[in-house]
Amino acid sequence: MSKPTRIAVLGGGSFGTAIANMIACNGYPVTLWMRDAGNAERCRSSRENSAYLPGYRLDDRLAITSDMAVALAQVDVVFFSIPSKSFREVVRAAAPLLPPGGIAISTAKGIEEEGFKLMSEVLEDELQSPRVGVISGPNLAQEIARQQITATVIASEDAELCQQVQVLLAGSYFRVYANHDRYGVELAGALKNIYAIVSGIASALGVGQNTLSALITRSLAEMTRFAARLGANPMTFLGLSGVGDLIVTCSSPLSRNFRVGEAIGQGKSMEEATLLVGQVAEGVKTTHIVKHKADDMGVYMPLASALYDILFEGKPLHSVLRNMMMSEQSEDVEFRVRSDANEQ
Repeated sequence: MSKPTRIAVLGGGSFGTAIANMIACNGYPVTLWMRDAGNAERCRSSRENSAYLPGYRLDDRLAITSDMAVALAQVDVVFFSIPSKSFREVVRAAAPLLPPGGIAISTAKGIEEEGFKLMSEVLEDELQSPRVGVISGPNLAQEIARQQITATVIASEDAELCQQVQVLLAGSYFRVYANHDRYGVELAGALKNIYAIVSGIASALGVGQNTLSALITRSLAEMTRFAARLGANPMTFLGLSGVGDLIVTCSSPLSRNFRVGEAIGQGKSMEEATLLVGQVAEGVKTTHIVKHKADDMGVYMPLASALYDILFEGKPLHSVLRNMMMSEQSEDVEFRVRSDANEQ
């Protein structure tokens, strides 16, 4: 396995900052690129990204710049930690600065509406013969910053790429597991944001533990059903990028999507909720995209459809919940491991 010589992280938000700093702490030369030149200068001088991770000390070895050409000079591994709405724009700007065949890792958990493209597919569209991987899992940046024990998944068909990322990121409190179902891992990371908003609404309504348990379990069933129809391995959803990420984003106020849902459950409009959170909540856009894709494919997704009605159709919260309780009662477990390998 070749040793990476220079790494860049594009995106100065909370997760991009956290992983860039972990790589620096592990002794690898890494540069964090931020679009905002003023914030880059403040982070360089204060050694803290106060806008996104206040109180988190940045390692002195971490280089920070707003000049993309400087960040990407002679790199062989690039992490793209950019919200989905501007992901392609940044990748396209980076493409002329990168050599063919380099390692490109997406940490974004979103879907591009045109063509229903995941972010790793955008990397393949815009870069020259990239070796592509995806980071996903129950990874709240604020908890990583506090060095709380965390696990993540690096997903790629390229086994050597997975090993290299494991070496770059693994530490005493951060563990990296490999998975070769890149599509399933990435889709799980995007889909769970829908259900984090639903859970935030439920939390604001003061529902009981029975309700929350049913909600999370049926969310897992719904997202697995949808992903399997698209060709993902349903077993992937039993791992960190599926049920692991779902649990944390459906239960933690550190989750932006959960907080957006909580605000909506308290009677705020979607615009007010987004303004209150102050950062991009991918689940709003993903709900719109997935609802229409599910309708096109004829996939039954009552929770995603209910959230769509609340967010985009302006339907009253309580009437949507009442109608959802009258919806079809389907099978509890839809996917099973066959005892007979030849059974279809």
